[in-house]
Amino acid sequence: MLLLLPNVASASPRPTWIGAWATSPTTVPASDTTTFENQTLRQVVHLSVGGGTVRVRLSNEFGTQPLVVGEAHVARRAGAGSAVEPGSDRRLTFGGRASATLPPGTPLLSDPVALPVAADSDLVISIHLPRRTAANTVHAFPFQDGYVAAGNVTGHTDITPTAVLGKWHFLTGVSVTGERGSTVVAFGDSITDGAVTTRGANRRWPDVLARRFQDDRRLRHLGVVNAGISGNRLLHDPNPPAGHPAETYAIYFGQAALRRFDRDVLAQPGVGHVVVLLGVNDLGHPGTDAPESEKVTAQDMIDAHRQLIARAHAQGLRIYGGTITPFKDDTLGFYSPENEAARQVVNRWIRTSGEHDGVVDFDRAVRDPNQPDRLLPAYDSGDHLHPNDAGMAAMAAAVPLRLFR
Repeated sequence: MLLLLPNVASASPRPTWIGAWATSPTTVPASDTTTFENQTLRQVVHLSVGGGTVRVRLSNEFGTQPLVVGEAHVARRAGAGSAVEPGSDRRLTFGGRASATLPPGTPLLSDPVALPVAADSDLVISIHLPRRTAANTVHAFPFQDGYVAAGNVTGHTDITPTAVLGKWHFLTGVSVTGERGSTVVAFGDSITDGAVTTRGANRRWPDVLARRFQDDRRLRHLGVVNAGISGNRLLHDPNPPAGHPAETYAIYFGQAALRRFDRDVLAQPGVGHVVVLLGVNDLGHPGTDAPESEKVTAQDMIDAHRQLIARAHAQGLRIYGGTITPFKDDTLGFYSPENEAARQVVNRWIRTSGEHDGVVDFDRAVRDPNQPDRLLPAYDSGDHLHPNDAGMAAMAAAVPLRLFR
């Protein structure tokens, strides 16, 4: 019998998929009863890298019922509102079908669609939800407006919004193809998520880092995706004390970093690097939004980082440690001399242990040199914990580009 082997040399190479945008999903508190029915969600995302082909990731990861998507479209955004660029609209398909049903707890990738997109540009994803659908898979703090319209208007150039969306719903990723490239994941909390930065301006430090990559011809093939979740902790899931006001919002803080690392980092398309900036909420939440019993030590946090390092290295990723930024006199009640001492221990370990593949000294970038336990006033959003737009730019500038070359 003659055995015919495939001609490997003539086979078409598989495309390189690069993460151009992503967000990390959470579920919602019982008080959030948002539902959609026979409505179109038109959601705006900002791409870190360009490409010639696009695919979209939807998610029903926290749903308790099947998520029925009647139709979905992707298009380049026109201007600053809900309109899309004429001629750029493409219908998304899923296994060749225009509609899809996502079982509870699952994500779904669209088929690839040819659509040239540029780095540092906005993309619009429109999703029609024909059935009554509880909005229980979300990213709560996008710092970007989306839109709701009646009926199925997914393919319309412009729509008449009936409401403005304050969250990203059922949407967790956009990837693009390139000749080569890889994805950098910014893995963190609200300081990475972009808390208090100018809404819709894309001035989070990962956004600014992506623009730095585009300005360097050796790094233009790198995508940056933001896996920050406001309120996120390394070691603990949200656990507000009974009767505490945090019961109405803490669940938005997402699963602990140790739990979500595989989904939000390792599963990203083309992932090659991860920058970790976590720990301030591990210090600050116990006694504020979480029980005192969840208080952690500096060693607890170091051990958690070591787990992330081991898991990244097991998958061939390079992982960079970001030092925890200062927060003395913050308005959230996080600061104490004990918490500051723990921050210093963790930061010293990040800087000197050599266990990460590199260090990003965010602390040094934004602290006041005359009072190093405080944010520099020019970088302070006003709550003495979150950097403002200028502080985010300083953080992005502190990332050594040599780590990625």
